[in-house]
Amino acid sequence: MIAAAAAAAGLAEVWLRPSAPFLITPLLVSAVALVFAFRVRLRDEARQRHHQLQLQQSAALQLATIEALALAIDARDRSSRSQLRREQRHAGALARAFGMSEDDVEGVRTAALLHDIGKLAVPDHILTKPGPLTEEERSKAKVHASVGAGIIANVPFPYPVASLVLSHHERWDGTGYPAGVRGSDIPLGARILAMVDYFAAITSNRAFNRAMPVGEAIDLLWSEAGKAFDPAVVARYVELLPALQAETADDQRPAGMALPDVAKGSERTPSALRDSAAVLDHIGVASQELHGLYEVAQAMGTSLGVAESMTVIASKLNNLVAFSTCALFLHDAANGIARCRFATGPGEKAFTGLVVRDGVGLVGTAIAGRECVTSRDPGADFDPSRPGLGETGLQSAMICPLIMKGAVIGALALFHTTPGYYAEDHRRLALRVSDQIAAVIHNAVVFEQTREDSVTDSLTGLPNTRFLSSHVGRELARAARLHSNMAVLLLDLDNMKRINDTFGHHAGNRALCALASVLRGAIRSYDICARCGGDEFIVLLSDCGVDQAEAKRLELQKAVETIPFSVGELLRVRLSISVGAAVFPLDGETYDALLAVADSRMYRDKAERKHGFDPIAPEPA
Repeated sequence: MIAAAAAAAGLAEVWLRPSAPFLITPLLVSAVALVFAFRVRLRDEARQRHHQLQLQQSAALQLATIEALALAIDARDRSSRSQLRREQRHAGALARAFGMSEDDVEGVRTAALLHDIGKLAVPDHILTKPGPLTEEERSKAKVHASVGAGIIANVPFPYPVASLVLSHHERWDGTGYPAGVRGSDIPLGARILAMVDYFAAITSNRAFNRAMPVGEAIDLLWSEAGKAFDPAVVARYVELLPALQAETADDQRPAGMALPDVAKGSERTPSALRDSAAVLDHIGVASQELHGLYEVAQAMGTSLGVAESMTVIASKLNNLVAFSTCALFLHDAANGIARCRFATGPGEKAFTGLVVRDGVGLVGTAIAGRECVTSRDPGADFDPSRPGLGETGLQSAMICPLIMKGAVIGALALFHTTPGYYAEDHRRLALRVSDQIAAVIHNAVVFEQTREDSVTDSLTGLPNTRFLSSHVGRELARAARLHSNMAVLLLDLDNMKRINDTFGHHAGNRALCALASVLRGAIRSYDICARCGGDEFIVLLSDCGVDQAEAKRLELQKAVETIPFSVGELLRVRLSISVGAAVFPLDGETYDALLAVADSRMYRDKAERKHGFDPIAPEPA
C-alpha cells in the first residue's frame, strides 16, 4: 500500500511538469507493475496462511488421534483419567523449572502423554497380573519402551519425543532399560518423565495397589535419589510439588492435551467430551473386570477347607460383584435341602446354619431350577422368626447355583442393602466364575471329608490315634506352660474276645459303639476321647489332678456298667471297663511315660475286678 501511494504521488508530480507527455507512459507502467506485484504478494501470503492452517490442523488431528489411543491404553490400569493429565502438567512444569526451551518442554509434555503407548505390544495377562512377574514376563514387559519409541518416531513432531519415550525407564545408576544408560547421559526430559511417572503410580489407586500417602511417597523418592532418579530432579520436584498440587482445577477437565485453536471446533463440544469420557470409563470397567476375574481365579485353590476357601474367594469376588453379605449353601441331594456352611457380612450370624428346602425360596429355586435368580426382597424367602435375619437390612439378592459334573453341589448367595442392585452384568459375571467356585468348593468338601476320615475311627466316630498324636503334644506343652495338670486315662472293654466268640463280631462292634457313646457324653467339650484300636480307648482330661482323675475313672466305670446293651430280643449283657489313670507331671512328663503308667494301672484294675464279676453273664432283656 505504501509503495502504491508513493507511485501515485510521483505520477501526479510528473503530470504537472512541462515534459509530462514524454514521461507519463513509463511511470504509468511502473505504477501498474507495483500494484500487480502487491496483489500477487497478498495472494501468496493468503496461500501461505491457508497452508500453515492446514499444517496446524493436520498436526493437531494427528496428535489428537495418538492422544486418544494413549488415553485408551492408559484407561486399562488407571482408576482416574485425571492422573495422566496431572502427570503431563507436572512434567512440563519441571521441564520449565530446568530452563528447557519451549519446544523441549512440549516434547516432555507430549512424551508424558504417550510414554506407555508401547504397551500395545505387551500381552494383557502380563499387564493385569497382580503378583510379581517372572523373569520371562519382565523381559516381555520391558519391550514397551522400545516399541513406543518406534511408534512415536513415525510421527513428525517438531520437537524430540521418541528419545524420551525410549529412555523413560533408564535409571540414574545405569541399571535401567533398554540400553542401561547412566547419569547425565540419560536425556533430561527422560529423567524428569521417569520420576514423575513413578510418583504418579505410587500416589494413585491402581488395579493392584492402593494409593500411597504423599508424605510417604516423597520419602520414597528421596530414598531412590541417586539410584533410580537424578537427585537434582528429585530435589526440584519436591520443591515444586506443593504449588503443583494446589493447581487442581485442570484435573477436573476431561483428559487430553491442550490443542491449537485450529483443532478446536464443533466436534469437541461438551457433549462429545462427555461421550469420550464415557468410552474411557467403559475401557476402565472392562479392564477392572479382567483384573477381578484374574484375582478370583488366583485366589481359588489357595486354601483347602470350605470356610478357608470361601473366605479367600469372597474377599476377591467383592471387587468383581459387590455384595453386603455373601453366603455359601451346600446341597444335600438325599434329603432335598441346602444348609448354609459359610457367611460373611451383616447377615453372617443370621444365615450361618440356615436350612432351606429344594424349590423353596431363592436358594431352593436356584438349586431346583439350576438357574441364577435375583430378587428385590431376599428376606421374604427365609423364616422371618430366625434371629437377626430381619435386622440385616438386605434389600436385593442374587443366587447362583454351583454345578459340578452335572450335579448341583450348592449355591452362592450374594445380598446387597441397595434395592434392585443386581443387574444382568452382575449375573453374567457370577455365572462366569461359578464353575470355578463349584470346583473349588467340591474339592474343599472332599478334602474336609478325607481329613476327617484320616483322623476319625470309622466304627465309633471318635478321633483315632493319628489325631491323638497331633493333639497330645499341644496339651502337654500347654499344661507345662501354665503349670497345671493333665490326666491320661487308658480304658479297656473287659472280655471283648469272649463277647465276640459268644455273640459274634457284630455284637462286639455294637458294644464298642455303645461304649464310645457313653465316653463322648461323659467328658467336657474340650477334653479328648480317642479309640486306639481293638477294645482300648484313651481319654485326655485338661486341668485334671489326681483326685479328679480318680473320680472320673470311677464315674466312667459306673456309667458303662449301666449301659442297656441287649443281644437279640431277649438277652441283656452287662458291659464293664478297666481303667488306669496317670497325671502330668506327677507320673511322667512325656506322653509315652504317662501312657506306660496308665497301662500298668489299667491291667492292675482289670485283675482286681475279675473276682466276682462276669461281664458277659446274660440277664433277661
